[in-house]
Amino acid sequence: MRRSEDEPIPVWDLPIRVGHWASALLVGACYVTWRRNWMARHVWLGEALLALIIFRLSWGIWGSENARFRAFLVPPGAVFRHLATIFVREPDHAPGHNPAGGWMVAALLVLLLGETLSGIYVNNDVANESALTGLVPAAVANAITELHFWLWWALVAAIVLHGLAIAVYAAVKGQNLVRPMLIGTKTLPPAIPRPHLAPFRRALPLLALSIAAALALGRIL
Repeated sequence: MRRSEDEPIPVWDLPIRVGHWASALLVGACYVTWRRNWMARHVWLGEALLALIIFRLSWGIWGSENARFRAFLVPPGAVFRHLATIFVREPDHAPGHNPAGGWMVAALLVLLLGETLSGIYVNNDVANESALTGLVPAAVANAITELHFWLWWALVAAIVLHGLAIAVYAAVKGQNLVRPMLIGTKTLPPAIPRPHLAPFRRALPLLALSIAAALALGRIL
């Protein structure tokens, strides 16, 4: 049966939404614990964040249709064509990430992965408790410490850019990108096909494996 244009269509599954907002909260908590020098909590939060990032990477391969990397990492030409209409007020008809947003997601994931992995190594190097401690030359260890510092500020810059983009889309294009990430649905015209969402039961073993991988990396690095 042909659906109505006004019908809300599920576009973001629960794992994507929970993972998105949990990652945002963990980044904020990592900053607070760093500023207050609560390093034991900071490390625990970093490992939890790493588990979520590994899960998101795996969900980008085996998850819902519009959560997969092949669905939203489009060629540069598509990104430039999209950005050329940034000041055109129009409804949001993307069943997932728009072309620019897809690459922003990729950039954030890369920065978060680098930040968490380097942070685990720095902590383990200080505490002298990992498998690599004593095997990595001092120059490399110092470089990883520097990398952790600069990746943090690159991540902050990317988060600010992400927030500004959301504000521009809301104020200029009239598109609310936050609401679908909260409730999971978006109103799309009948011509836009409904994205296939993976069953929730698929997320549980992937999350368990992601937690195990994060814990293993915490002991290796």
